[in-house]
Parts: sequence; structure tokens; C-alpha cells
Amino acid sequence: MIDTLCPLLGFVGYSGSGKTTLLTQLITLLRDRGYRIGVIKHAHHQFDIDYPGKDSYELRHAGAAQMLVASQYRWALITETPQQDHDPQLDELIDQLDCANLDLILAEGFKHAAYPKIEVYRDVVAHSPLNPQDPDIIALITELPAPAAGDLPLLDINDPSAIADFVEAYLQQNGS
Repeated sequence: MIDTLCPLLGFVGYSGSGKTTLLTQLITLLRDRGYRIGVIKHAHHQFDIDYPGKDSYELRHAGAAQMLVASQYRWALITETPQQDHDPQLDELIDQLDCANLDLILAEGFKHAAYPKIEVYRDVVAHSPLNPQDPDIIALITELPAPAAGDLPLLDINDPSAIADFVEAYLQQNGS
């Protein structure tokens, strides 16, 4: 199990299940309740956060191995990893966060890592649920009526407030 300085909770499921939409709602609700949330999202594709013509892009493409761009409002660190032949591990990414200023880390994806996860499942995705085979899944978020989930708590994907209540209870039990 991944060891962190602040609580970690993942949201896993197949592409198209609604994870990002749900997390957007959930983060807003938790922020409004006073929680400071960090998020790590796994991407299955190459991505860029800057683009040609921006100074950060030009400096990075000139050969900077790391590019940190900052303003009064935010900062972002872009690290090039051309020698890496695999996706970064979740625990490596957690080490990049400032846990002293967070109450909870939410991860989207990383379904094969060993850490507490909530599965987002919808029939329209046409895959079997992950939960029967993954002992780290602690709840199932789905459209009701739900598929069989064994002893897992079932949460309605259309009730983000109830999901926020579940996450808040999880935090109270796991160190926030």
C-alpha cells in the first residue's frame, strides 16, 4: 500500500465512466467544506501544458530538462522525462506534492497501484466492474440500480453531495 503524508484516495474506472466530471463536482464540494485538495491525474497519452509561442514552451524546447513558470497566482513545473520507458508511479508523483498544504490527495486513474480507490462504473462503458478483482476498492459509484457490489458501499453517481459525505467520513477515519 502506498504510504503518504496526507490521505490518498483514488477514483478509478474505464475511460468514459465519468471520473473527471465527478471529480470536478467533488473537488468543488470538498473545497467549499474547507478541504485543501491535491489531484494527480494519469494520462494515457502525450500532453503539453504550454504551446508554441509561449516563453515556457520555447525555453523547454530549447533543451531545459525542467521548466518552472510562476506568477502571483500559480506556478507549474514541467519536467521532461525522455529516458523514462514507463509511466511514472503514483508514489513518485505524490512526492512532488506539498502535503503540508493539503488535506487530501485525489488520484484519477492508477488503477493497478495498491492504494484506497473508489470505482466509478457505468454500464455504458461495456466493461466488467474492477471491484471483484481489486481488494483496494473501498466503494462503488454507479448509476442506480447498481450491479452487484458485494459488501462495498454503493454511491449514486448523480448525488455528488453524498459522495462528498463518504469522502469526508473516509478522511475522518484515515487521518485528516
